[in-house]
Parts: sequence; C-alpha cells; structure tokens
Amino acid sequence: MTDIRTQEQAHTRAVDAFIAAANTDDPERRAVLLGRALTADVVFWGPLGRGVGRGAVEDFITEVVRNHPAGRCRMVRTTRVDAPQEWARFGWRFETGDGDPLLSGVDVVHVTPAGDIDEIVVFAGPLE
Repeated sequence: MTDIRTQEQAHTRAVDAFIAAANTDDPERRAVLLGRALTADVVFWGPLGRGVGRGAVEDFITEVVRNHPAGRCRMVRTTRVDAPQEWARFGWRFETGDGDPLLSGVDVVHVTPAGDIDEIVVFAGPLE
C-alpha cells in the first residue's frame, strides 16, 4: 500500500499542475501542464456542464478563466490537498490580477494509481 504522505504529494503535484495550466497564457505550456495533470479522457464536471477529455478542460480554461471580463485573473489553491486514497479535494479562489476575489470553491478530483486526475468535480461558490 502506498504511503499516505507519498500519495498526498503525488495528488498535490497533479492539482498544482492543473492550477498552473489555468494560470498560463501560453497554449503550448498549458497543454504540457494538462498532460502532466490529467488523463487524456478526463471527465470534467464544471459550472457549464460536463466535458470529456483534456480538450474540454483546455476549452473551459481558455473561454472562462483566461478570457474573464475582469481582465487578467488567476486561480489560487487556498488549502492543502486532502487526499484520502484515490480521491482528493482542495479549496481554491479565482481572483483578479490585483488579488481581489471573484469566486471561491472546492474541487474534488479522482486520481489514478499513476497520479493523473481522471475526474474533476468543481463546486463553485458558497453553500447557503
């Protein structure tokens, strides 16, 4: 059985590569980072619905994150990556270039034994 600390480190690397992909303006760099973080057939449950494949995640990043009406924005991980077995969750904030928060939430991801994310479920905004 994999050591819990080693497992959390692998999950954290995948999550941080995903966040770095969301923050880069360079499409080639984004593709490399998504290749490090996600399986080719990743299932992405985002605020706009369900998408399948790295291309769906890349499209979401390009259309929603990189082209936000508030201008240049970034994703920031706000919590550690909590990784019980193959599932992990982490808090995030979407903020302006000046650091003003626009949206926050929690993502839950399923991670393969190889350390790649094969499912992402985005929970954006507070629960009321």
